[in-house]
Amino acid sequence: MKRVVSVSLGSSKRDSKVETEILGEKILIERIGTDGNREKAIQLIRELDGQVAAFGLGGTDLYVQAGNRRYLIREAAGIARAARLSPIVDGSGLKNTLERKVITYLGEKAGIDLKGKKVLMVCAMDRFGMAESLEAAGADVTYGDLVFVLGLPIPLKSLKALDRVARVFAPIVCKLPFKYLYPTGDQQEEINPRHSRYYYEADIIAGDFHYVKKFLPESLPGKTIITNTVTKDDVEMLRNRGIKLLITTTPELNGRSFGTNVMEGLLIAVSGKAPKEIGPRDYEELLDRIDLKPRIQYLG
Repeated sequence: MKRVVSVSLGSSKRDSKVETEILGEKILIERIGTDGNREKAIQLIRELDGQVAAFGLGGTDLYVQAGNRRYLIREAAGIARAARLSPIVDGSGLKNTLERKVITYLGEKAGIDLKGKKVLMVCAMDRFGMAESLEAAGADVTYGDLVFVLGLPIPLKSLKALDRVARVFAPIVCKLPFKYLYPTGDQQEEINPRHSRYYYEADIIAGDFHYVKKFLPESLPGKTIITNTVTKDDVEMLRNRGIKLLITTTPELNGRSFGTNVMEGLLIAVSGKAPKEIGPRDYEELLDRIDLKPRIQYLG
């Protein structure tokens, strides 16, 4: 049995373990949170290095993207260097393939028309493939990168505007400790509604779940959320706040959807290739063979 372990800077309260079978291969998937402790994450990776088929790096990104530029997050790169023998991925390869496919799938297969819908994308640089696909589907998208990541009350209305802003801010911001940019550890359990009008104005809230959750208003009746990893408790919380439809880009396994870093690690393990040897077409082919479908769950 192959083992895929996601080492996350997130809360250990969200840890999970599940066995599954993909393309005839039995896979043990684990998610281990380090409660925001960078050194603990590095130590864990060093201890498991060579014993796992692949690592997922969770609770942080190695790269964010705007336009045709990728920006390396310095702290995450330092953690990833702890893996010498086992490949380590952050989910960015899968975000640019799977999440594009999901947006297309919603319109073509699930009957969910995005054209003209008002979408709040809480952070587009984290999921640029999804952002581009939403625009291509004809959605009216507001990008909240400055609002929800940097606390600046400046919503952006196009990916071109995001690209211009990123060229100024990203080289500086990516050198900051990640805890200033993204909820880690116990911060992932906190909800502090702010900038709520952007939530109220949108038909759909899209993007990383911890950004979505961090600023989630008490009541959002009838809204749709398109996101990544959620637990059973998260689903119940969304139901209690009136969310009508929950869509996760990764499927449900044992009552939760795992992050894209986990699923990318799973694909690496199944392929038997190193991350550098796998391109978008390889991911597309593996996704087609596995027939990975999004989770679409009506909560109301």
